[in-house]
This record gives sequence, structure tokens and C-alpha cells, in this order.
Amino acid sequence: MSLRQLLRPNWLLDRTLAELPLQDLLDQDIRALVLDVDRTLLPRGGGSTLPQSAGRWLHAARQQLPIHLLSNNPSRQRIGAVAQALDLPFTTSAGKPRRSALRRVLSQFDLPHHQVALIGDRLFTDVIAGNRLGLFTVLVKPIDPEGRPCQRDRLQKLELRMAHWLGAGLG
Repeated sequence: MSLRQLLRPNWLLDRTLAELPLQDLLDQDIRALVLDVDRTLLPRGGGSTLPQSAGRWLHAARQQLPIHLLSNNPSRQRIGAVAQALDLPFTTSAGKPRRSALRRVLSQFDLPHHQVALIGDRLFTDVIAGNRLGLFTVLVKPIDPEGRPCQRDRLQKLELRMAHWLGAGLG
């Protein structure tokens, strides 16, 4: 797979996870979700309280799909608090875009990889990791404390610009 392909999410959304229509994922034959945590579910700042909109989305998604939280964050306390509140399995220190932790998660789903969506806010970790294993990748906007798209996200903007310069057609 070329670098251009690795950098290209299946969906590039100008909204947060909480605004992602769940039915659109189901219509793509998605049968399980792997979700990034920091800035995808939780806003920047170190707490473990989900914005209400993200909590509502997760509650609805859990009714229809198995979900695993996968984070590069080494804090079992922070990620574990979110996972415990939602009664979801989780993995910390995942090392995305490396594939080993993600492979372990996928083995628990027992599904073809294309039926699993990896949703995150980072192109160079989440999207690349998912694309390397043939998952359906969704790049969402980072979430702010009120559950809206973060307006000051320089990192994602920089990643999108770099991907465009590398020929991924994003940007």
C-alpha cells in the first residue's frame, strides 16, 4: 500500500464523532468499532468526563455494535475511567500506527477487517493504523468540552496539509 493510500481515510468528516450518523456506518456493513479516545471522545485537558453528545452517541452505538477503545495514551487511569463508565474494553499504550495492539483487538471481534471501523482524529496514527490492516477508517474533528468540533486544532490541520503535499488528495 502506498503512502498516499495509507493517508487517505475512507471518510473525512468535518464533524466530531458525536455528530457522525451511526446509520451511515451500518449502511457500510460496519459490524464493530475501534475508537480512539483522546480528542475523539474526550476533549483536551486531562479529565475523563465525556461531553454529553459523545456519551449519547456511544450509548446508541453500543446498542448495535461491539466497541473497543484503543489509545496511544499510557494512562490506564484516564482511559480506564472512560472505559469503566461505558462498560467497554480498552487498550492503552497502543503505539498506533504500529499494528500489534490493533491486531489483538481485531482478533477479539472475529470479523473481516473491512467490517471494522477505526474512528479517530489523527491522520498519522489512527488512519494509518487502520488502513495498514484494511479497516474502514474515519477521520473526525477533535471534540471540545461542549462536544463541538475543536476550533483550535492546529495538529490535525497540519497533518491534512502534509498529506495533501504528499499526494493523498486531502486538505
